[in-house]
Amino acid sequence: MSVIDSYLSRTRIAYFSMEIALRSEMRTYSGGLGVLAGDTVRSAADLEMPMVFVTLASRQGYLRQEIDAKGQQIDHADPWEPDDWATPLPDAMAVTIEGRNVWVRPWLYEWVSPRGYKVPVIMLDTHVDENDLHDRGITHRLYGGDDAYRLKQEILLGIGGEQVLRALGFKIETYHLNEGHAALLPLALLRRGDDIEAVRRRCVFTTHTPVEAGHDRFSYEQVAHILGEFLDIDQIKALAGDDLLNMTRLALNLSSYVNGVSLRHAETTRQMFPGHRIHAVTNGVHARQWTHPAFARLFHDTAPDWDVRPEALARVIHLSDEAVWRAHEEAKGDLIALAQEAARQSLDPALPIIGFARRMTGYKRAGLLLSDWSRLMEIHHLFPFQIVMAGKAHPRDEGGKQLIHEITAQAHHARIPIAFIPNYQMDLAKIIVAGSDIWLNTPLPPLEASGTSGMKAALNGVLNFSTLDGWWLEGCEEGITGWGIGQEGSPDDHARILYDKLENTILPFYCKNRSGWIGMMKHAIAKIGPVFNTQRMMRAYASEAYLLHVKDATDQSLLTGE
Repeated sequence: MSVIDSYLSRTRIAYFSMEIALRSEMRTYSGGLGVLAGDTVRSAADLEMPMVFVTLASRQGYLRQEIDAKGQQIDHADPWEPDDWATPLPDAMAVTIEGRNVWVRPWLYEWVSPRGYKVPVIMLDTHVDENDLHDRGITHRLYGGDDAYRLKQEILLGIGGEQVLRALGFKIETYHLNEGHAALLPLALLRRGDDIEAVRRRCVFTTHTPVEAGHDRFSYEQVAHILGEFLDIDQIKALAGDDLLNMTRLALNLSSYVNGVSLRHAETTRQMFPGHRIHAVTNGVHARQWTHPAFARLFHDTAPDWDVRPEALARVIHLSDEAVWRAHEEAKGDLIALAQEAARQSLDPALPIIGFARRMTGYKRAGLLLSDWSRLMEIHHLFPFQIVMAGKAHPRDEGGKQLIHEITAQAHHARIPIAFIPNYQMDLAKIIVAGSDIWLNTPLPPLEASGTSGMKAALNGVLNFSTLDGWWLEGCEEGITGWGIGQEGSPDDHARILYDKLENTILPFYCKNRSGWIGMMKHAIAKIGPVFNTQRMMRAYASEAYLLHVKDATDQSLLTGE
């Protein structure tokens, strides 16, 4: 009996994602998209959903970040060995790329819930002896290389992944495409003879990109060269656009259920793609994964089932102030130790810590807090505070790298304690989001599709101070769960609003009203935790999207009498 056989009879839903964050030692993720997919795996196991997940092995990872003596980001590969964590499966499949067979070996990783339910994750790997050296590297570097390399990866994910599942014996009814990287999968269903409506009924598409420029596009000349005669180019053009193959447009046209990842993002997507029905399923986080052990113990005493039923966190409001603050001090102590070890920066446990950690790129505006240094120093003189920052810039994002250089330069010379933690990854994120006092997020609206770091912070009683965009438009209750930036004025006013609220509201409140601050911490946990979690998110997908196939099949049988 094969190790995969136990999954075949029960699995009906396949979730495809270019990256999935399963554990820090497995470098199969770069950031938020992969972390969300990893939390989706965890909740699928908790809820015992009939799912299989498909991703790339990404043996060389995404990026190991080094900050040199000049404060510059140095990019390194971040290798890992699938043999250390996964089981090789015997059913290799060949995918045609540039007219030759490229062999794909699947690896199996099993995520096991605390109650013993297992969810399979299939990782696709071209590092096999049957391939030449060039093709062995297709699944090496996540988001690496040029457009041709990226297209080959997306062929392997969508077309190769679907073929591998069939070869393994899975009988999939619903395919969930997490972002447009797997948008070629529906073409594989079309190629085998399914009509467009039949394909659409089987596909669910979640888009995460709120700007037109962020969607993957490939020239049809390149597609014809790499993909060959897989499907008639004119047929693809009718689905994906006349000038370029737009992966998002392709997925939109071949999916019966399409959603954005927050209410605001769904509105933005409807404007970008008029004529398409775009639902909203706001992202969430896996509560057990992102809650500090000190808070987990506290929650267990009050709501023993909180980790599988996060709605039980509403009861946290009844915890004593002393217990909540003790848990926070423990989480903050871990962050202070990390800052000392990783950034050689001493932090004072008595002073508030402002945390900011995410991908370093222009629209995230990591420099907004530091944009008026004299004003920031005036505020610090009145109400001393500390800053912890972390984040990677994409290897080709020179603007993001320059931003890191500017931040690290200020950290070396500033009188305000600033710790920049290098090589931001999942284990470090758990410490930073839990140990901060204030979680700052300053994206330029409407470019934040959802964002999830603030949800993780809130699980630990950390108060959000964020631009009103993405999920925070839904989660912010001013002065109760946190504070918003941008309820008045234009984005050009955001720095002023940020400084004004820090000086006049947030920092005085922290310094002068400890019981009020702890009350807000409890409200943040009790109001955000029960709603912005992946258990709620997956129940929404199950009821709104995955059951569409069952409903359509039932409706069809009623019409035909079968």
